[in-house]
Amino acid sequence: MAEFQIAEFCRQIETYLCRKNDGHLIRVHGPSFELVSRWAAQGIPLKVACEGIDRYFERYYRKGPRRRPVRIDFCEADVLDVYDEWRRAVGVAGEAAQAGEAGPAARGKRGASLPAHLERVILKLTAARANGTLGDEFDALIDRVNAELEIARASAGGVRGDARQALIERLNALDEDLLDGARAALRESDLAALRREAEDELGTFRDRMAPDVFARAREGALSRLIRERFGLPTVSMM
Repeated sequence: MAEFQIAEFCRQIETYLCRKNDGHLIRVHGPSFELVSRWAAQGIPLKVACEGIDRYFERYYRKGPRRRPVRIDFCEADVLDVYDEWRRAVGVAGEAAQAGEAGPAARGKRGASLPAHLERVILKLTAARANGTLGDEFDALIDRVNAELEIARASAGGVRGDARQALIERLNALDEDLLDGARAALRESDLAALRREAEDELGTFRDRMAPDVFARAREGALSRLIRERFGLPTVSMM
């Protein structure tokens, strides 16, 4: 990545951190600049880095009143964790993992249990449904998916072997149903804007990927943005 692009990335991170710190300026320079420069060189999209910063601040606020401004260094683990999640969602995890860029949460971490996964999915779907902004047809789809997931959750802790695999395959199908419904609920102009945003997120990876691989990653990034737009969870087990 060109030096100018890295410097601009660092400047935007500094600006975002300033806003999160209620206007208190914490400079991104010295070791902090080197840290954020590595994020830029790795290809971490600015939006993904900001989500990682948000995650740190959310945890910080839960601990009670803040006592001091947050430095960007404190956010590193959360930024890398969100980046790991983004890579898996868009399909560039394999290439990045070979480069030794996995975040702390991904290293040596076992996947979530099926009951815990279903619990989180149901909670997030319920919250999306409660917003009341998705339209009657899509609300009905969420209700149907939620009903199936509630039944699955009741027995998920005891399913093994072929039954467990069949349930996972059903979750994949339900995930596709939700994404198809979300796409159908978007205006074409909104969908086109999300496609452009997906391409921008993957900009630093374009030259590293074959065209067909990039096309799949772009679809993965688009799906992630659609989920984000509607507050939808990933129903399938990743």
